[in-house]
Formats: sequence, C-alpha cells, structure tokens
Amino acid sequence: MDYKKYFHLEAEAADIFNALTNKVMLEIWTGESVQFEKKENTEFSIWDGAIVGRNLEFIENKLIRQIWYFEEVESEVIIKLHPAKGGTSVEVRHNNIPDDAYENITSGWEEDYMGSLEELFNE
Repeated sequence: MDYKKYFHLEAEAADIFNALTNKVMLEIWTGESVQFEKKENTEFSIWDGAIVGRNLEFIENKLIRQIWYFEEVESEVIIKLHPAKGGTSVEVRHNNIPDDAYENITSGWEEDYMGSLEELFNE
C-alpha cells in the first residue's frame, strides 16, 4: 500500500533537511540512538532500530530518498521539501508498505516522525 501526505513545519528547508540527515539532530528529536550517515548507499537505523533501511539519494535541502526494510519487503520513502509561506511543506511519500504494517506506519509518520519534528520546529 502507498501513503502520501503533506506536513507544514515552521522552519527553513535547510533546517529540516539537517534534522533529517544529521546523526546528532536525529538523536535529539527522536530521543533514541541512531546510526546514520548522510551518504548514498549507506545503511541506517533510527529509533534504536525500530526503523532500518538504506539511504538512496540526497539533494541538499530538497529531497531524501530511502529504502525501509520490513522483513522480506523493501519499501521506498521519498521526502520532498517545498518552500511555503511561514516555513516549509514536507511531502512524505511511502510506497509498498506491507498491508499488515500500514496502520502502524501511517500513524508513526503522523504522530512520531512528523509530530516530533513539529515539536522541534513549531514552537
């Protein structure tokens, strides 16, 4: 199953990109240990291993493309940052989510992932 949603963050795209690609920043807003290198074709682990995958592509301050692993399934995540009034529109596309993980993943995007970023930026 596929998921697509836009979120508005009251921050510049450069700050959001940094929060999503800098190991120290990732650990700050997730509150968990992170293994991450902003380098294509590197493996990563976020939320102390709750999310694991591979980085595919980075376009500075504009795009992050990753593969997330679900047992035997690889699922593509694309995060695009669009300048918007009062901040940045964050477009999240998550493709090929296993049916049994869909509800957990979509609520995770909205509550944990973007919710934590909103707490960081939308004060």
